[in-house]
Amino acid sequence: MRTPSYNDDERNSLKELLQQYQNMKMGRGNSFLEEEAFEKIVDYFDERDDLNEAFKAVETGLEMYPYSAHLMIKKADLLIARRKYAQSLELLEKAELFDSTDINLYILKTDAYLALDQQPKAVELLETALHLFDGEERIDLLFELADVYDDYEEFDKVFDCLKLILEDDPNNEEALYKICFWTDFTGRNEESIKIHQKIIDNYPYNEIAWFNLAAAYQGLKLYEKAIDAYQYALVIDEKFEYAYRNMGDAYLRLHKYKEAIESLEKVLELARPEDVIYEAIGHCYHKLGHTAQARFHYKKAVHLNAEDSKLHFKIATTYMQEGQWNNAIRHLENALRLQRNVAEYNLAMGECKLHLQHYKEALFYFGFVVKHKPKKVAGWEALIRCLYLAGYYEEAATHCLLALKATDEKPIFIFYQSAISFALNKSKEGLIYLETAMERAPKQLKKLMDLAPSLLQNSKVIDIIARYKKGRKF
Repeated sequence: MRTPSYNDDERNSLKELLQQYQNMKMGRGNSFLEEEAFEKIVDYFDERDDLNEAFKAVETGLEMYPYSAHLMIKKADLLIARRKYAQSLELLEKAELFDSTDINLYILKTDAYLALDQQPKAVELLETALHLFDGEERIDLLFELADVYDDYEEFDKVFDCLKLILEDDPNNEEALYKICFWTDFTGRNEESIKIHQKIIDNYPYNEIAWFNLAAAYQGLKLYEKAIDAYQYALVIDEKFEYAYRNMGDAYLRLHKYKEAIESLEKVLELARPEDVIYEAIGHCYHKLGHTAQARFHYKKAVHLNAEDSKLHFKIATTYMQEGQWNNAIRHLENALRLQRNVAEYNLAMGECKLHLQHYKEALFYFGFVVKHKPKKVAGWEALIRCLYLAGYYEEAATHCLLALKATDEKPIFIFYQSAISFALNKSKEGLIYLETAMERAPKQLKKLMDLAPSLLQNSKVIDIIARYKKGRKF
C-alpha cells in the first residue's frame, strides 16, 4: 500500500497532530482529531515500521469513525502485515460497502488472496477493477496483475499486461524496461517490433523504444536491423550502456569483430568493468588472430573472476597458438584445478605434453578423456595419434579397433589404421585400409598426412590418392 512523503510544512503539521494524539491517549484536554488526521498518524508509524503503534492508532481512529472506509483499508493493510489474511479480507469487504473507489482496496485484496494461494480470485478481482479505473490507477492495477501472472508463471499474460500499459502510456519507462525482458523470455519478438514501431512513430526520441525494437530484431537474429536501431538509441542517448553492450553482441554474431570491440570498449568506459565484457573483447581479438591482445583481455577477465575455469583455458589456447607450451600448461593447470573433468581442458593439456614429447603424461590426459567420454571422437583421435608418435604401434592398433567400435566406425580411425599398418611393416594391409578410408571420407586424408607425411613417398599410396582425385571423389 502506498504511503506519502512529507515536505517541511507537512512535517511541522504532523508534529502537532502527533502531540494531539498523545494528549488524547493520555486524556489531556479536549483533543479532537479529524478522520484524515488519524490516516496521517497511521502512515507515520507505518513508515517507521512501528506496526504496533500504527495498529493502536487505526483502532483508536475507528472507534471515533466506525464507518471510515479509509481507516478500514489501513487496518486491513496492517492485518496483512500480521498475516491475518482472512480478517483483512473481511474488513475490506466491509470497507467496499462504504467506498468502492479506493484503488488500495483492490490491491490489498489481491495481496490477501495471493497469500491465501487463491490466485484465480486475485486475477478475477483485478480484471474487474480494470473497468472501474482509468489513467494512472488503471496502470497501477495492470502492473499488479502482471506481477500476479509472473508469480504463477503465466508469462504470456505478463507480456499482455505490459502491452496494455504501453497502449495507455507509451512512454511508461517501467513498462518499457519490463517488456524488453518479457519479449526475450516469451519469444514474442514480432509483436514487440510492431508495438515499438508504433511508439517510435509517435515518439521518435524515445531511446528505450528504439532499444527494445533493436532487442526484438536481435531476438529474430536480424542483426543488421538491430544494429541500426541501437545506433538510433545512441544518437538520442550517447551514454546508453546497454545499447553498446547489445550492439557489441550483434556485431560479434555477424563476425564483425573490430566493430564489436569498439562497442564493447564503450561499455567499459560507461560502466564498471565486468569479466564477461573483457572476455568478449578477448574473443574478438582471438578471432582476428591477435593472440597477445586476446590474452591481455582474458587476463583482465581473470582478475575479476579468478574462479572461471573457462577463462584460464582461453588464456592457455592463446599460448598454444604461439607454441608456448609451458605457459599454456600453467594456465591449464588452473583450469583443471577448478574443473577436473572437462574433456576440452584435458585434451589441451595432452596436446601441450605431446608437443613437449612428454608422451606418458600426454597419454594420461588423453586416456582420461577416452575413459570419461568414450564416444568423443577427439579423445580417441588424440590418444591414437600420441601412441603412434611415441612409437607404441601395437597399442595404437588396438586402440584403433576400440575407437571404431565406440564411435560407429568413424573413417578417421581407418586412416589411422593405415598409417599404423605401414609403421608395423604391413604395407598390403595399410593399402587396403587406405582404399577403404578414401572410399568413405576422402576429405579426411589430410589428417593421415599430418600424422604420417612420409607415406607420400610411397608410390602405391600416391596411386590410390591420385585415383580418387581423378575420379573427383577427393
